[in-house]
Amino acid sequence: MSEDLLYEVKEGAAFLTINRESRRNAISQEMITAFTDYLDKADRDEDVRVVCITGTGEKAFCSGADLAVTLTGEKEERLAGPRNYAGLLKNMAGFGKPLVARVNGPCLAGGIGLMLSCDIIIARNDTFFRTPEVNVGIFPMMVGALLYRNVGRKKAIDMVLTGRKIPAPEAETMGLITRAVEPARLDDEVEETLAILTSKSPIGMRIGKEAFHAMSDMPFEGAVDYLCEALGRAISTEDAMEGMTAFMQKREPDFKGK
Repeated sequence: MSEDLLYEVKEGAAFLTINRESRRNAISQEMITAFTDYLDKADRDEDVRVVCITGTGEKAFCSGADLAVTLTGEKEERLAGPRNYAGLLKNMAGFGKPLVARVNGPCLAGGIGLMLSCDIIIARNDTFFRTPEVNVGIFPMMVGALLYRNVGRKKAIDMVLTGRKIPAPEAETMGLITRAVEPARLDDEVEETLAILTSKSPIGMRIGKEAFHAMSDMPFEGAVDYLCEALGRAISTEDAMEGMTAFMQKREPDFKGK
């Protein structure tokens, strides 16, 4: 595995840490492969109930693709990176366990896509977000699909056309992130969120996440019918029976992920 991406499991959570502080945690091709492998590993590990993605230091959460790589090689070689990145975004979109982003610094370009692929995003309130690709004559193509689905058409097109910095408080208001917190509170807020998620039913969250994303582009009536069927699958699990029984007995449920 790449030393530029660290993997650790503790207390039911897997931590994926981008470890390229000297390069502002830019994404390399090797890292994309490692990301995919580690996500597969976390998905197979029954002891892992949630994955937290972050970066080392405070210079950046992720500054996007490593341009030193993008500028070298023939056209097909240069396109390999974007294609692999697109594959990673699709992989994360279908990931069955909750993904939490701990945004420890500025998040730019392809880092925005990585961040928005997470279900919950907790960021320092003194950081910012930016899609600066337009300033070098290109455009945040794959990232646009996630921006459009998270912040809406007008906010998304403003970001990608101007490349302006979005301060964390504004990012929270526009729906780009979940919460902006004081820097001193970042770790506590993330730990509390992870603790909440690890206490839930793994299979219940998996069925729920799959249904949530699948219905997002469906017409209303079809979405309601689909979600009704998904609820039927959820109710049929052992965890659902345990959860409802524990509620009636006024005790904490003991979820097994079945």
